[in-house]
Amino acid sequence: MNKSALEKILEQYKKNQIDKSTVIEKLKNLPFENLDFAKVDHHRSLRTGYPEVIFCQGKKNEHIKEIYLSLINQNQNQNLLLTRANENIFEMLFKIDQRLIYNDLSKTISLHISKKKKKGLILIISAGTADIPVADEAAETANICGANVEKIYDVGVAGIHRLIAYYEKIQEARAIVSVAGMEGALPSVVGGMAKCPVIAVPTSVGYGAHFDGLAPLLTMLNSCSSNITVVNIDNGFGAGFNASLINNRDI
Repeated sequence: MNKSALEKILEQYKKNQIDKSTVIEKLKNLPFENLDFAKVDHHRSLRTGYPEVIFCQGKKNEHIKEIYLSLINQNQNQNLLLTRANENIFEMLFKIDQRLIYNDLSKTISLHISKKKKKGLILIISAGTADIPVADEAAETANICGANVEKIYDVGVAGIHRLIAYYEKIQEARAIVSVAGMEGALPSVVGGMAKCPVIAVPTSVGYGAHFDGLAPLLTMLNSCSSNITVVNIDNGFGAGFNASLINNRDI
């Protein structure tokens, strides 16, 4: 859609020739910005309610910078998240925007602009301390998507009493992200305790027959707890995002 077409829609609305819902319908599929190496979707939040996220892994620093500048120029009132980012990327972007915050555990960079009140409750539960980087990625994602987020870390099945101590808090959650490596048993236990959906995240933390996360992935897929769904190995972002979709639904 070009400028003249957009002006025509706005003029029609001004003259009461079309209503607000028609305008929104016409605008929600507006084109992306073509940077040759990337096609930046400026209207993702219009369609889905959530802005585009920059996945940094494998991208050139200069490309990340141009994508970031494109997003903040076109979406000045929205939060922004970058995932799988290292300190060099953060230092590069911080020189042009001092509002950015870096989490060196989750490898995320976040820009918090929206002042909307946080809603609901998402619990991020990790089995071990080594699982925290993936758990924190889920937490950062859920937080920037507007959820109240609380973390319960290092409560794996090797000491199940640590998890049971949080039973009441588990009952309060609208959604839970359960992160575990090794044999991946924690989500099944959490699922058996919780009344809300549980999103299980296998991690690549382990050794031997763990197979870099394949063993906990299979354990979680074979869980008897009926309220569990599973995302890919180390996919904290996907878990946090989908937990947010659940949390943000009106009850």
